[in-house]
Amino acid sequence: MFSDLALSRRLERTEGYACARFADARRRVFPDSRAEWIRCAGAYAVFDGVDSPVTQSFGLGIFEDLTPAALDEIERFFFDRGAEALHEVSPLAGVAALALLCARNYRPVEISNVMYRPVEKPPAGGHPDINVRVIGAEESQLWTRISAEGWAHEHPELLEFLGKTGAITTAREEGLCFLAEVDGMPGAGGVLTVHEGVALFGGASTIPALRRRGLQAALLEERMRYAFDHGCDLAMMVAAAGSESQRNAERKGFRVAYTRIKWRLPRQAA
Repeated sequence: MFSDLALSRRLERTEGYACARFADARRRVFPDSRAEWIRCAGAYAVFDGVDSPVTQSFGLGIFEDLTPAALDEIERFFFDRGAEALHEVSPLAGVAALALLCARNYRPVEISNVMYRPVEKPPAGGHPDINVRVIGAEESQLWTRISAEGWAHEHPELLEFLGKTGAITTAREEGLCFLAEVDGMPGAGGVLTVHEGVALFGGASTIPALRRRGLQAALLEERMRYAFDHGCDLAMMVAAAGSESQRNAERKGFRVAYTRIKWRLPRQAA
């Protein structure tokens, strides 16, 4: 398995698909949100709210050559909804695509590493005191509370935002929410999206009281087992370049496929 254009297409398509499903879920949960998405030149462009981290495009320039006309259409999609134009751009899009963004006064605002590994079935019995399972519909509030508590420990100002995000995450079609329990006590939550043989491992968090008990390792293994059992051959994660999340992923066998840059164009600069 090589880090090439074919791999980038699979990875970017999966993340774009996951974000499109998230926007669909927001529209169902919050009908006035105007959340929606389009496909243009093979790329997903997702609007999930003006300030949402999901509002951006994926796959720009790797399915088709990026043209001024295609970029016009995607920019209008964002600007007409009051959002900035934001694009997660794989380096496999090539120099011409990046030159077009620079010519339009885009600026880089974020660097992340897209990571991958083959899907393999983990050995059984690695965490005998931990139970990990996919939640039922009736456990949406429980999963949301655990996930939000885990993330908000370092950022309490985000608690309300995380609560809304959790409600949307559990309502997302084809998204799977996993709950980890130690000695019967819920303590960690994680997300998995499966699309065309690719398993996207979403953000996972653990409540402070149960950290360093192996819940994150158990969550990763059970999600990997689910991906294996459902025919996936490729697992992916995205992490800030050089972050602790990246190091944790590399300890679990993930490696960097490529470093990706997010490009931004404010409405007033267009």
